[in-house]
Amino acid sequence: MARYFLHLSYKGTRYHGWQIQPNAHTIQAEIQNGLSTILREEISIMGSGRTDTGVHAKVQVAHFDYDKPLVSEELVYKLNSILPNDIAINACRPVEGDAHTRFDAVERGYHYFIHTKKSPFLISDSYYFSQALDLGLMNLAAEKLVGEQDFESFSKVKTEVNNFICNISHANWFIENDQLVFHVRANRFLRGMVRALVGTLLLVGENKLSVEDFVQVIKSKDRQKAGRAVPPHGLFLTAVNYPKDIYL
Repeated sequence: MARYFLHLSYKGTRYHGWQIQPNAHTIQAEIQNGLSTILREEISIMGSGRTDTGVHAKVQVAHFDYDKPLVSEELVYKLNSILPNDIAINACRPVEGDAHTRFDAVERGYHYFIHTKKSPFLISDSYYFSQALDLGLMNLAAEKLVGEQDFESFSKVKTEVNNFICNISHANWFIENDQLVFHVRANRFLRGMVRALVGTLLLVGENKLSVEDFVQVIKSKDRQKAGRAVPPHGLFLTAVNYPKDIYL
C-alpha cells in the first residue's frame, strides 16, 4: 500500500468547509468522490487541517493510500478534469508509508485580506472594513504574538484539544495592492484562531484597545476578552510545510 500527498487549492465560497459533514457540500467530499471515480474504488483522504465554511486555501495538503501502480501526472490531469473549477489539484507526490498530512506538518501559514475602499471585485475573498486603522499599532500588537504561548483567548469555545499552546513564528501586517494583509505562521492553530486574532487586532488599529490591553487579552485565556471573529471569506490557508525526508 503506497501513500500519496495531494497538493491542492480551492476557493471556499460555495462550500461548508473542508471536512465531510452530513447533508453539506464540502471540499473533502468533492475530492474523495473524484478519486473514487477515477481509481474505481472507495478512497478516503485526510487533510492537513480543517478550514471553516467560506475559508479559502492557496495551499492545502491531503493524503490517501492506494495499492496499485499510479502515475501521479495522469492522476492530477484526470482529477482536474472532473473536479469543479473552484478546486485545483496542483501535484500528487509519493511519500513515506507512515507520513501524515496533519501530524507531520511542522508549520502552517495564513493570510487575511482586508480592503478599506468599497470594491465589487473583492467581495468574495477580502473583508470590506472602512474604519480608519493605525497599521503601526497593529504591528506592535502583532509582535506580542510571536513565541510559544497559550492562545485560548482566540480559540472557539468548547474546542476539544489537549492544550491551547501554539508557537507563532511570524505575525505582521502589510499593504499589498491596496489591501491590508495579515500574515501569520505557526506550528499549529486553534479553531477560529486567526479570525479572532484579526478581529482583536482591528480593535487595536481603531484605538479601542491598547497594545498593553492586547497583551492582557492573551494572558487572560478568556475568549470573551478578545474581539469578534472577522468573516471567513478574507482568510486563506497559504502554507503547509513538511520535513523534506517525507517525500520519496
